[in-house]
Amino acid sequence: MVEKIKLLHGSPEWLAFRKTGIGASEAAAILGAGSISNVELWEEKVGLRQPRDLSNIPRVRYGSEAEKYLVALFALQYEDRYSVKVNKRVVYRKDGFQFASLDGELTDKRSGELGIYEGKTVVVDSRSTWDKWRGQIPQQYYIQVLHQMLVTGRKFVVLNAEFRWQGEDEQIRTEGQRYLITQTESVLSDMELLDELEHGFWGYVQRNERPPRILPQI
Repeated sequence: MVEKIKLLHGSPEWLAFRKTGIGASEAAAILGAGSISNVELWEEKVGLRQPRDLSNIPRVRYGSEAEKYLVALFALQYEDRYSVKVNKRVVYRKDGFQFASLDGELTDKRSGELGIYEGKTVVVDSRSTWDKWRGQIPQQYYIQVLHQMLVTGRKFVVLNAEFRWQGEDEQIRTEGQRYLITQTESVLSDMELLDELEHGFWGYVQRNERPPRILPQI
């Protein structure tokens, strides 16, 4: 059963709530594909480590400030296809510990299906960064949207990415890409596996038992 909890995203209460479960942006760490290891995430959840404060990093701050403009532009560009709703006062929770705070909620006007809007701002500062995105979604963000569908029960995600390049002349160039993830057979299989792994990880948290470290794929 999916719960809808009234919490203002980014508030002190929301930050405290994040310690009680696994959020979408944390799910990749459980598989060794996040910015921190699965052991470091476990240490955060049992109170041995404080989450790193990223709010003052320029690219993170830019992403936070740009979010409302990007979703508004998306809503205009796709007004014939999607109804877009932004509600920063609701968090979805499943099984008491899996939760998702959404950038936006979508309704496909043609099929009536409910979906998710996820926004990303990406600073392209190397060839390897661009290669991770070209024609695909990086693994950590794929896991993030799997988690969102798993928690909310929604059937699709549109990931709206804005890429920013800054040349030697200090001129900034931007480009937008949209990625549609639907619940194909392979996606549903990945969601089932993720659900199993998240429950296994949370068992370690509940038992206060350190999990074996998962090494990232090379």
